[in-house]
Amino acid sequence: MPFERALKGWRQVASPYEGCRPLTPPCGCKETPVVPPTSGGRVPHRSTEIRPKASLRRRRRRLLFPPLVRVLLEPRARAKMATWACGMPARRLLLLAALRGGDPCLARGSGGGREYSKDHESSWFRSLFVHKVDPRKDAHSNLLSKKETNHLYKIQFHNVKPECLDAYNSLTEQVLPKLHSDSDYPCDLVGNWNTWYGEQDQAVHLWRFTGGYPALVDCMNKLKQNQEYLEFRKERSKMLLSRRNQLLLEFSFWNEPLPRPGPNIYELRTYKLKPGTMIEWGNNWARAIKYRQENQEAVGGFFSQIGELYIVHHLWAYRDLQSREETRNAAWRKRGWDENVYYTVPLVRSMESRIMIPLKISPLQ
Repeated sequence: MPFERALKGWRQVASPYEGCRPLTPPCGCKETPVVPPTSGGRVPHRSTEIRPKASLRRRRRRLLFPPLVRVLLEPRARAKMATWACGMPARRLLLLAALRGGDPCLARGSGGGREYSKDHESSWFRSLFVHKVDPRKDAHSNLLSKKETNHLYKIQFHNVKPECLDAYNSLTEQVLPKLHSDSDYPCDLVGNWNTWYGEQDQAVHLWRFTGGYPALVDCMNKLKQNQEYLEFRKERSKMLLSRRNQLLLEFSFWNEPLPRPGPNIYELRTYKLKPGTMIEWGNNWARAIKYRQENQEAVGGFFSQIGELYIVHHLWAYRDLQSREETRNAAWRKRGWDENVYYTVPLVRSMESRIMIPLKISPLQ
């Protein structure tokens, strides 16, 4: 066997300790140091004289671990494997051909010689150097969003000074309904809330722009000429600590958020996904949303396009907190809901839940 031959060759290597005589220590310990005959009875330093020579160690390593075995066991030896097998010029040729996607023989320009297999991607030798990544056929925004409606959503988070929250709500209820009812502005109010549980003293506004990005730009240009809105923003800025927004698209398999009567409380569940997992998230929730439709609690599902990316927002409506608990527990008794949770939890980096109370002007009551 190759291993037995390698072991036999290793044993035949001369030991650096041959000819050494044992030295009995005065302490009486069982371990006996070895003193080379040329040391004159002196115990040598273990880091210099007793250590085997480097050339002998390398020879033993080569005999025990052939080059192919070292490649399989040690990733760093892959580059050495290429040099050992075909030389540095051939290694560069393989890397160049892998990047260009062509034949190594054609890359060198030789008309003859040994021909490579046509299936270069399945070659084990090329797999040592090239890692293939299958490209996506389309962006996830095109694969997951509704194409028939062409709606763009904007969500706003306003952190209000605690002493100004009532004044902020009054000012908002005076101005925002005018924009909602004016047909010259291609925007609609979807919902307006104050956070009840979650981040305190916070207002959340959800807008819909019919017509996508052109409608958004048109609305912004018109608002710059609206003096009443400019005064509203100036007065509102005195009440805010901070604000942020995101542009969203709605999932094609979710309900479109339509006005509903109250009284309801709303839960906004925000998921921060790992980059590159949006398609997998959408595939799982497209099958699981049916388990959350019996009580009409599903309001809307969105994912971010501009702002913080790979953010998913799910909006739910319940009569009260007790109804929320009962509805969520009922979902766990349905076969298939547990599978959705099992496959989607590993995709999430962090998540957040807000319980919100709608304002008087909110179409979602």
